[in-house]
Amino acid sequence: MDLYEYQARDLFEKYGVPVLAGIVADTPEEVKAAAEKIGGVVVVKAQVKVGGRGKAGGVKVAKTPEEAYEAAKAILGLDIKGHVVKRVMVAAGARIAEEFYFSVLLDRANRSYLSLCSVEGGMEIEQLAVEKPEALARVEVNALSGIDKAKAVEIARAANFPEELVDKVSDVFVTLYDVYKGEGATLVEVNPLVRTEDGDIIALDGKVTLDDNASEVRHPEHEELADKASEDPLEAKAKASGLNYVKLDGEVGIIGNGAGLVMSTLDVVAYAGESHGNVKPANFLDIGGGANAQVMANGLDVILGDAQVKSVFVNVFGGITSCVAVAEGIVKALEILGDAATKPLVVRLDGNQVEEGRAILAAANHPLVTLAATMDEGADKAAELANA
Repeated sequence: MDLYEYQARDLFEKYGVPVLAGIVADTPEEVKAAAEKIGGVVVVKAQVKVGGRGKAGGVKVAKTPEEAYEAAKAILGLDIKGHVVKRVMVAAGARIAEEFYFSVLLDRANRSYLSLCSVEGGMEIEQLAVEKPEALARVEVNALSGIDKAKAVEIARAANFPEELVDKVSDVFVTLYDVYKGEGATLVEVNPLVRTEDGDIIALDGKVTLDDNASEVRHPEHEELADKASEDPLEAKAKASGLNYVKLDGEVGIIGNGAGLVMSTLDVVAYAGESHGNVKPANFLDIGGGANAQVMANGLDVILGDAQVKSVFVNVFGGITSCVAVAEGIVKALEILGDAATKPLVVRLDGNQVEEGRAILAAANHPLVTLAATMDEGADKAAELANA
């Protein structure tokens, strides 16, 4: 789960990371009141989970509450890369002397943590990595020992911080790692981390990504950070049923067991769709190994609730799960859904007890169900039905 900047700022403050005052506001009137409370120069910042806010006009400096009010009127409702601004943060201004970059993240390729750090902050890290790779220090972080003072000093020196700043910035690195570890994050990023004209080191912006697996087990309070208002209702419904579902922009609903099989199914359906009106997969839905009637019914209920879906392709390989259980699950699921099931289903079964499973579906003879012998055949038929 990606956090909004104001949520990251609040976490930073909780762990002792130096931040500036910030107040969230949803209306120009609230922005004006926040600016009056903070006093002095403030920055009105769009709260969207996408980069490039400043270039898009989503960050404005205001010297008075009246200017803040006008800035809010310009920013609220602004479309930034498909994200409409509904909330802003009013932050205290800072007299910046230098901008730096720091992050700690999960390095999946090397199965470790990684710290990225540079004395050249403010620009997008992807741009810095391409244009000036030598300016970006990459320091591996041991998951057991983490970032203590010694490691933080190593990172600061690797990034070529002047020696007189190493002690100050390394203290901030340690507290930022405390956020990373304490909240079960996969990314904690500050861009920019600044030195003010008074010599203070401050996290001026923050990006935090929390591991949903850690949140479910160790941090149930993270549920309060979820932006339910902007969450896709079908994805929320699937999540409530314990399903691994991601909505896509297509017409063929997909159900499979196992992420690898589902990903392959997406590719095969997309390829087949080129011959049938260029229809595409409508979702990713992995029901895992427990393809019983209720799980299948929940999955179909979510997919059939998508108005874009014109057909459904159920592609299951029976391993530990028997095709008999899957077939019985499909038959029972259609009974459970009743009149809510109105779209054609193409079912391909293979693996453990496949013949028995197919026989169960054939005997049920449901008018919506078409059996397919292979994945390619099933994908082609589902695409054809969707196009029809």
